[in-house]
Amino acid sequence: MQWWHRVTPTTLKADLLAGLTGAIVVLPQGVAFAAIAGMPPVYGLYAGMIPAIVAALFGSSWHLVSGPTTAASIVLFSLLSAYAEPGSTAYVQLALTMTFLVGLTQLGLGLVRMGTLVNFISHSVVIGFTSGAALLIATNQVRNFSGIPIPRGSEFSQTLSLIIERGSEINPHILMVSVTTLLVGVLCRTFLPRIPYMIVALGAGTLLAWAIDDWIDIPSGITRVGALPASLPPLSMPDFSLSTLRILAPGVIAVTMLALTEAISIARAMALRSGQRIDADQEFIAQGLSNLVGSFFSAYVATGSFNRSGLNYESGAYTPIAAASSGLFLIVLVTLVAPLASHLPNAAMAGVLFLVAWGLIDRHHIRQTLRTSRSETVIMAATFLATLFFNLEFAILFGIMLSLGIYLARTSHPHVVARVPDPDHPRRRFTTALEMPECPQIRIVRVDGSLFFAAIGAVQAQLDAMTTPQVHLVIVAPGINFIDLSGAEFLALEATKRRDAQGGLYLVRLKETPYALLERGKYLATIGTENLFRSENDAIQAIFPRLDREQCRHCPLLIFRECAQVDKINTPEPAFPSKVALFPRG
Repeated sequence: MQWWHRVTPTTLKADLLAGLTGAIVVLPQGVAFAAIAGMPPVYGLYAGMIPAIVAALFGSSWHLVSGPTTAASIVLFSLLSAYAEPGSTAYVQLALTMTFLVGLTQLGLGLVRMGTLVNFISHSVVIGFTSGAALLIATNQVRNFSGIPIPRGSEFSQTLSLIIERGSEINPHILMVSVTTLLVGVLCRTFLPRIPYMIVALGAGTLLAWAIDDWIDIPSGITRVGALPASLPPLSMPDFSLSTLRILAPGVIAVTMLALTEAISIARAMALRSGQRIDADQEFIAQGLSNLVGSFFSAYVATGSFNRSGLNYESGAYTPIAAASSGLFLIVLVTLVAPLASHLPNAAMAGVLFLVAWGLIDRHHIRQTLRTSRSETVIMAATFLATLFFNLEFAILFGIMLSLGIYLARTSHPHVVARVPDPDHPRRRFTTALEMPECPQIRIVRVDGSLFFAAIGAVQAQLDAMTTPQVHLVIVAPGINFIDLSGAEFLALEATKRRDAQGGLYLVRLKETPYALLERGKYLATIGTENLFRSENDAIQAIFPRLDREQCRHCPLLIFRECAQVDKINTPEPAFPSKVALFPRG
């Protein structure tokens, strides 16, 4: 409630207007999302009531609106449809129990300050998952969109094959209603963006269905959603039996991570617009409480909604009162308009869900990912395919594991490059040694990446692959942010090995955190604090007196400035002659 000081009569009026707008918009959305989740239509509205109020009052975001969402609905359907018939009493009981378990997990993660967990779900995973979910939504609604008799709950590949086999069984009356709803929604969203396009589209589809039934003498085959109960959300009780908990436990983490990722990412997006700072841990707590409480008020899994949160912000909301009031207004609206749902055609709902599915596909970021990063493209494509051909909780966890695997593959191969003084620079600053010769006795390398257990082998291999085995090794270390015990052991062994070969290991610009670990573990005693330097030049000046003078006298290279001070037997031509004018002026 730290936002309470922002409440004034002016902001309260704006918040209430924004809340009323949000309640109107969630009416068709809630029914649509319930259809996706396999729940009776009214449960989508229940999910937008109490959870929205609780999440608004306990969260840190000023504009986040919680309730039913497409992603959460389709994941719930994927998890529960294998154990109970969608829409049945047993299915609803499983959904409410899952909501309680998800809320309990979210609350626990928030209380132990695990808000950073959502950072492990990369943007590519979310894009791939939502794109796959969009296709699943569309294919699951083909039966209502076209009238083709496709068994409910069919898998993606089965649905595609049935569409091809039974394409001739399309009902023209159903198709006319669904296509009209779709076109009206597209036109309204394109040319009248301020008007709730879902309501207009559903109205157009309902009127057309009524006209078709009135004009033709034969049954049209157009089915209706059915009347919704005009009542407050009834009290409910999750099923805490061991058998039910055992069934639902494997999917709880997947649903929790998806719901939290949606909520936090949307809250952050709204915060960027409003200049607010988001407390991820507090949002975890708010989402957890909203689902915990909601499970006792007939609400299935709720999370942050991008559409309603964006609308909330654009409608002029100032404080969470707007989101909370949208839940209250929805309760009032349901008691007034619920009976009208008896006239709503399933074909019109299918047309709206096709619009929802199309809006889920983030075409801009898909193109950007394809152009920019091969590894992110692999993550996105793999998550997309896993969403289509496997269960959704597996797709999410698979995408997370693949992201972490690629991240570990990157971090376990730090970039090791050789460094030499640039002969063309007046101050001979150090540069990457691509084709330039190195000192036969001193190797200077820059390590870009942390030295931890998985990276040691790659660093050693890159060092061994470099030219001649110099006995003096200078590691330029500002790119080393972290060293674990394996990395410290590696440095200590390298120092001992080179000291035995009459050389040494030297560290330049070592950061404070790695230094502290080396000091605590007594590894600096092996490396030698006298071998730590602030710059490459300081290191070279200290190392130069330790070089083999006889080898220096016969060296044809003048790598360092100090090389010119060596008393050579035969002074060779410099390896890098100064640039001089070949022709006199004029």
